[in-house]
Amino acid sequence: MRTRTTLAATLLALAALTASCSSDSSDTKPAATTSAPAPSATADPAQARQACVDAWAETISNRHSDFDPESDTDTEPAECKGLPEDEWTGRYMDGLQQSNQAGRDALQDLIDEASENAQP
Repeated sequence: MRTRTTLAATLLALAALTASCSSDSSDTKPAATTSAPAPSATADPAQARQACVDAWAETISNRHSDFDPESDTDTEPAECKGLPEDEWTGRYMDGLQQSNQAGRDALQDLIDEASENAQP
């Protein structure tokens, strides 16, 4: 578990350095209170994979505004429990990418809205 925590902190630090947008410190998001049930062993592997990626994206998107990847850690979603290290890392990174894309999309929507409102 320590390896995952260290790996997660390293990946978060890298993500923070490469993210194209940042969170306003006054903008706080509520912690995720619900999550889908963990997929069963008989579930479709593609659906189980996507459930894990979506859960990571939600977890990452709902971090508190002063989240510090050097000292804070994400709670592993139930959808991802028990994964081998190589699958865990891949799904975490896909979730991070999905979360970042959602942030970029939301920012672009705000830019587009401001541009439309600025037109005479």
